[in-house]
Order: sequence, then C-alpha cells, then structure tokens
Amino acid sequence: MTEIPTETLVTVFGGSGFLGRHGVRALAREGYRVRNAVRRPDLAGHLQPLGRVGQIHSVQANLRYPASVEAAVREADVVINLVGILFERGRQRFEGVHAEGAATVARAAAAAGARLIHVSALGADPDSPALYARTKAAGEAAVLAAAPDATIYRPSILFGPEDDFFNRFAAMARISPVLPLVGGGATKFQPVFVGDVAQAIVRAAGGRTEGGTIYELGGPEVKSFKELMEYVLAVTERRRLLVPLPFGLARLQAWFLQFMPTPLLTPDQVELLRSDNVVSPAALAQGRTLAALGIEPAALEAIVPSYLWRFRKTGQFRGRVA
Repeated sequence: MTEIPTETLVTVFGGSGFLGRHGVRALAREGYRVRNAVRRPDLAGHLQPLGRVGQIHSVQANLRYPASVEAAVREADVVINLVGILFERGRQRFEGVHAEGAATVARAAAAAGARLIHVSALGADPDSPALYARTKAAGEAAVLAAAPDATIYRPSILFGPEDDFFNRFAAMARISPVLPLVGGGATKFQPVFVGDVAQAIVRAAGGRTEGGTIYELGGPEVKSFKELMEYVLAVTERRRLLVPLPFGLARLQAWFLQFMPTPLLTPDQVELLRSDNVVSPAALAQGRTLAALGIEPAALEAIVPSYLWRFRKTGQFRGRVA
C-alpha cells in the first residue's frame, strides 16, 4: 500500500462533530490540508486553530444536495464521511443521512478519483430491528458499490472529553436518584477512545488500510451497560439506585421521550440495546481491528476520570489525568 504525501487535500464531511474535531486535529498534525464540509461553515470556526494558518478551512455542503457535495470534493485526494445522526428530526432522517447521503459522498469521491474513508457504526445490520442500524448497513453497501476500494470503520460507542455517553449519564446521576438499566443492563459494549479512532482515520488517509474492507473498532474492554453505569457512579463518587427497566416498558417511555429537543431515549435506540455492541469474532480473526492498524486502544480508566471529575460531589479531581 502506497502512502500519499501529507501536503494533499482531505475533504471531511462532518468535521465539526465530536469525532470530526479529533479527526481534523489528527490530520492537521500529520500535515494534511483539510477542507471541512459542513452545512453551516459560519459555525465551524473553532476548527481553524487546530492547524496552522490556512491549513484548515470550511465550505458549505449538504448531503441532500449532490452538487454541493461534488463541489466539496473537487481536487481532493482523500474524502472522509463522518456524518451520522442518533435520532431523526425534521429533514434529518436516517435513510437520507446514513444511506442516501453516504451514497452521494461515495459517488462524488469516486468521480473525483479520491480515496474514500467512511465511518459507520458497530452493529450496522440490514436485518436489525433498529432503523439506525439498518440504514448504517445500507450506507455501507452503497459506499462499496460506488467505491469498491473504500475503507469502512465501524466504531463502538466513543468516549473522550465532550462525549455523549459518559457525560450524559454522569449528568443524570447528579440530579436523579435512579439510573435506568434498559433490558436489565445486560447489553455489552466495547467503548473506544475517540482519539484512537482519529488515529485510525489518519492511517486510512495515508493508505495504510486494506481497500474494500470493513474494520471494527473497539476498546480493550467489554463491559455490560450495568457495569458502565457502575463505573460512572464510582468515578463521580455518587450512590444511585440502578433500576432494571424491561424492554417493553423502556419502549413505552421512549415513545414520549423521543419528542424532547434532545431525546434521552427513543424507541429505535431501545431496539439497538437488544443487541451487543462489540467487535465480532470474524473481525478479530481476520485482523480488521485497531490492533491490525498498529493502534493500542486506550482503556477507560486512562481517559474517563480526566473529564468526569467535574461531576463529583466535592468538585475536586483526585484521579489520573490522561
């Protein structure tokens, strides 16, 4: 596999998001020029200080409008699609973003002759009861149909400063006397550090992945949802009641919660929790993991306490800083 020069142009769709910010920073550190393609470039100014002057700039693009996508990938050597949504709102629908949007980016990248990196999600499955997972799988299929040499990453839940998992439950624990365990909390996860996924993106941008391959990215530990909630409580030094919530009741509650501006839970997310979110035995056996990319994944204990300290009762951090 041939490495591309680091002064080449990389177009990143979704660079202003959680993973995007880390990915853009990692690419900039390697010397890549980064074109950040977002719906609102005026809200992406926080990315420019992540690189040297002129190294990072933002352009307007919307996956619903192919012409804007084509313009964003023009003259790019590498195209990275990080766009995804956790719940549907207005015109932002799973099908339009995860499937049709992914296909639009893939076709544009192929037409431009650019290397394509597509970030999907662990659990993508055309037969899943969750629309989120089905559309993620449809997006992968569309990507490989348009760009057979694309690299696809499926990360488990991401952790790191400003993540939407540990921060959310730590905040809940601060105000609520109970934390619900959907389905009894038995669902297994393999949380992966956002910085490690960013490094995987850099490796793919440099041509150090096998084209047409789906990599599954997980951290070094597999933990149940209950164990993760216990860990959050231990780090934040809080005692809260962990209450098992049967799937049926959880789905009923989620039906009402889905109408919140930022839903705590949706019916589709309840369906996702019926399946484990871990790296498959096939990916391990075939070397389609972080380890195969030469990345040693960071453990929760090395990172999470460094940003959950603010949720502690005392407000004083006494743990390890990553």
